Amino acid sequence: MIFVALKFLCIILFIPIVCAAAPAKAFSQAAAGRVVVNRAPLQPGAYIPLPLGAIEPSGWLREQLEIQAHGLTGHLGEFWSDVGPNSGWLGGTGESWERGPYYLDGLLPLAYELNDPALIHKAKLWVDWTLSHQQPDGEIGPVRNDDWWPRMVMLKVLTQYEEATGDPRVIPVMRKYFAYQLRALPARPLRDWGKYRWQDNVYSVLWLYNRTGDANLLDLAKLLHNQGYDWEGEFAHFPYTFKETSQKLGLSANHPLSDLAMQTHGVNNAMALKAAPIWWLVSGHSQDRLEMNHQIAMLDKYHGLPNGMFSADEHFAGPDPSQGTELCAVVETMFSFEQAFAILGDPRLADRLERVTYNALPGTLSDDMWSHQYDQQSNQISCTRAHRQWSTNGPDSNLFGLAPNFGCCTANLHQGWPKFVSSLWMATFDGGLVTAAYAPSRVHTKLDGAEVAIDEETQYPFDGTVQFAVHASRPSTFPLVLRIPAWAETSTVTLNGRSEQLQASGFHVIRRQWRDGDRVAIAFAMHPRVSHWYHNSAVFERGPLVFSLPLKGEWSQLKKYAEKSADWQITPAAGWNYALQLGDCGAKVVEHSIGKTPFDVHNPAISIQVKGRRYPAWSAKENSAGPVPASPVTSQYPLQELTLVPYGAAKLRITAFPYLQEKASCTSTQTPLTGQ
Repeated sequence: MIFVALKFLCIILFIPIVCAAAPAKAFSQAAAGRVVVNRAPLQPGAYIPLPLGAIEPSGWLREQLEIQAHGLTGHLGEFWSDVGPNSGWLGGTGESWERGPYYLDGLLPLAYELNDPALIHKAKLWVDWTLSHQQPDGEIGPVRNDDWWPRMVMLKVLTQYEEATGDPRVIPVMRKYFAYQLRALPARPLRDWGKYRWQDNVYSVLWLYNRTGDANLLDLAKLLHNQGYDWEGEFAHFPYTFKETSQKLGLSANHPLSDLAMQTHGVNNAMALKAAPIWWLVSGHSQDRLEMNHQIAMLDKYHGLPNGMFSADEHFAGPDPSQGTELCAVVETMFSFEQAFAILGDPRLADRLERVTYNALPGTLSDDMWSHQYDQQSNQISCTRAHRQWSTNGPDSNLFGLAPNFGCCTANLHQGWPKFVSSLWMATFDGGLVTAAYAPSRVHTKLDGAEVAIDEETQYPFDGTVQFAVHASRPSTFPLVLRIPAWAETSTVTLNGRSEQLQASGFHVIRRQWRDGDRVAIAFAMHPRVSHWYHNSAVFERGPLVFSLPLKGEWSQLKKYAEKSADWQITPAAGWNYALQLGDCGAKVVEHSIGKTPFDVHNPAISIQVKGRRYPAWSAKENSAGPVPASPVTSQYPLQELTLVPYGAAKLRITAFPYLQEKASCTSTQTPLTGQ
């Protein structure tokens, strides 16, 4: 781990660092170059997030964001009234709680990363209303709803908007609001969702403190922490080690969610992953710094799933891969890992971020991003309106549609890809850049007084080679820090044609004087490997990708909302219950080109060919694949060739398999397996 334990008020390094409110600037590369460090007495953190606009998507990632812009994100307000023109967050009499802020929290970064004038205009309508309708006492948002929680989301929107534009209205509005919150909280303390999501409020409070130095903001952060739920206390002696049920949680239509239900709620726990790291910035206590690792370990042990997530359909549901995970939990887990990596600098957090982003996120969205699921399953044999083994959710939960089961994910899904783009690169305290996660992109900022842009050219995660082209206005000296994933057994770094082999995971630092036209390449050895999960089931992986057996299915429309928006069910058209053959060899990797749709089950960018036998003893239960039989197993059915594709491409899929007692024999075309 790279961690620089510096305590300072504000030090000018090689990069332009801002410690006060910046003057107004138009959206530009100059605005994107502003970097803000933590003020004393806050802990400095490991890396410094770059402002919205400093990183642009390219290659297949840009294609993915453009698909999103042409899908629900770009058109949702045209036909879904919750984020339509009558929203309370636009001055109307409609929905006035979380859905407008949720939607904007993804729409706004998408708009500025694509530099799309139409999307920017849509986003600014919401921002302008919030900034121009602040109440005399400092309150923001619709007056008909005084819940603290939705304002926590809108504050995150305002921080991104200020970074992208330098709009001089933002900081005064936030200062006035936080002064109001500090006065009001003692008599009107955090409750319900806000009580469990206090860390999202503190995130924006610290953002403002770093730009103003107002010590009252630290008092507010401490008050929010004291009124908020003690997540570290919950995980210190984690009691939720089994699947929850409505009966255990005391849920009923006539009563609000109990504290027990809040504490086991998937989205609350996804947001809470960043609670301890954020609080460590204030407290400086070593236990706060270490707590996130313990939280992850508990979630993995009792509720972990192969796609990088934990089960929560709607509440903790155990490790069976037929249990579900809510889409809101996926995007909030991503945001927690993004923030925690910046604070802690632990490369394992970036490894996990990639696993969630490249598997769980696309796996629960339709290819055109016009529909989504509420709950996804790692083993998902049908998506139909039917009773399933969910902890507390309803029969529509794994349909692909506009708002299956509940509309929160319809509003909140939009932040996933854009915030991932914003976190691909970060600044280092010694004036350089670190590759937090890998994807095709361009970063531009100022380093050592020079205008620097780095183009990242890659088909990662489908391929293990990443190339960087440096563009500098003049020669400049700075470190380039490359993250080495834990799964990469060997890596090769090439600088202007000269290569060096690396063995250890973590980080590799290249510190030199860079000139325009310099090129760096890093190649990760991507071998297929097998990991083991529930009932010793086998899961195939390669790099950050998890692989699944895609099941043929028939899509049928249940209800239409707009020209391209509808609810869909998928019924299976082929068998699914296979046991796989493992061994020292047992996989053949086939690489393809990436199409216009990066996660396309019909034209996958990569596939793995394996062998298996039907295993009819593994049968369906409650309209899902039954619990995976404990491995190893035996089967007398014929050995078949099976093709696995990336998890995110297969909407009907089996991911966690029983494996056969017999071992695969090696052939010249098979690739050795690792990690068995």
